[in-house]
Amino acid sequence: MAWWNYVGMLNLSIVLEDTARETPDRTAVVFGDLRLPYSFIDSVANQVANLLVSRGIGKGDKVALACPNLPYFPSVYFGILKTGATVVPLNVLLQGREIAYHLADSEAKALFCFEGTPDLPLGERGRAGFDDSAAEHFIVLPATPLATESPYGETIWAALDGVSNVFETVQTSAEDTAVILYTSGTTGQPKGAELSHQNMLINAMISDEMFPRQPQDVYLATLPLFHSFGQTVIMNAGFRRRATLVLMPRFEPGEALRLMTQEQVTLFAGVPTMYWALLTSVTEAPTSLVTAVSGGSALPLEVLKDFEKTFGVAILEGYGLSETSPVASFNQLAKVPKAGSIGTPAWGVEMRLIDSDWNTVEDVGEIAIRGHNVMKGYYNRPEATQEVMRDGWFRTGDVARRDEDGYYFIIDRAKDMIIRGGFNVYPREVEEVLMTHEAVSLAAVVGVPHESHGEEVKAYVIRKPGATVQEEELVAWSKEMMAAYKYPRMVEFRDSLPMTATGKILKRELR
Repeated sequence: MAWWNYVGMLNLSIVLEDTARETPDRTAVVFGDLRLPYSFIDSVANQVANLLVSRGIGKGDKVALACPNLPYFPSVYFGILKTGATVVPLNVLLQGREIAYHLADSEAKALFCFEGTPDLPLGERGRAGFDDSAAEHFIVLPATPLATESPYGETIWAALDGVSNVFETVQTSAEDTAVILYTSGTTGQPKGAELSHQNMLINAMISDEMFPRQPQDVYLATLPLFHSFGQTVIMNAGFRRRATLVLMPRFEPGEALRLMTQEQVTLFAGVPTMYWALLTSVTEAPTSLVTAVSGGSALPLEVLKDFEKTFGVAILEGYGLSETSPVASFNQLAKVPKAGSIGTPAWGVEMRLIDSDWNTVEDVGEIAIRGHNVMKGYYNRPEATQEVMRDGWFRTGDVARRDEDGYYFIIDRAKDMIIRGGFNVYPREVEEVLMTHEAVSLAAVVGVPHESHGEEVKAYVIRKPGATVQEEELVAWSKEMMAAYKYPRMVEFRDSLPMTATGKILKRELR
């Protein structure tokens, strides 16, 4: 048993409470014209905690939160944690049927749900999902600030009217579940990864320590806070650092660049498609940016090089999953970063390469992870947990190679690998080559069924502005650049590619 398990209390809410106590007047959140200090965020969190306790919700219960990057999110998130309950963050793009599934699967007793907008009526969908579940309480986060009425039900401000803003945080142990994060469900139904206070707190601490400190750090929070990357690396690590979070509910490259300059943003964290979008929109790079972090999926080398050239800031690439809280490895400050690498294991984390039978391999294999960051398991899914965990090790489904210095390089998702005529083709390798073509702005490669080869390689490509390259030309060029079994025989040009709320390309839709 680790030493921290002997501590009488360990609650993730300390990352907010400690900062609110030490620097109450420092700006915690910027959203539009709002500049909210840490004392305010913590005060509302205390009200949320008192509200939940008054309704019979407390330690061990589950409370869902469906909200984009708005000031509501941190106050409700930490308010839930203060009661000893578990937060179940939900993707704001879920439909009513999907919300119902997540509420039922997590056994949530309440849902805090953003009202939404006319074109994205989340409250309506949340209400529908809520009615189909066993949950008892539905609280609306209104689109109009401080609104006390909503067509979907009781608003948070009506519910908090007269509720005390003083609350004594409930004692929780290191192994108690703090958050249940649902996987994207690329195969089968989404599963809830149970993450303890220990998982989340230590991951926030090591994330904070991985970045250089500025006299006043300002983080641009455009990664969804309901996702593990934004939640740990931006919100929890940022609050521990006493940084200011500039909230963006929806990523738009022009607006992100404007906010970077206006708010003097020092740290930007994003997925590769966000960096690609910034490069397509930038006219003048912000001068305040010191740290750029990429994760979520493999970063194309061409994007990495172009960003450093344009912005004067090197992108530090890391790696993790919802099941690992999420950070597992990183190009760390104390070591020389390597372009295209996800770095070396984070403090307290072990990584190795394995084959399909869990045997350790040396050069290329599936990444397995062990450490303080690995989940307790999938909630109420012992069989699914057993499939991916053994002796404390979690198998990720990501294929990588390791160099002589211990740096890991992602090759591809094991499930994305294409088998063409008996040969293994890794889509990322093909994408990296395609991205070097002068006319290609972004590429995604998938396998499609083929009668004789089993699978054929197909590329979906976004051209650079003004480019006119055609399919035959790009296929012929690829043939010259890659082995015969690798190059794409089919190319489809598109203006955009389907993406998740976090900016990952949805290859299952392309298939």
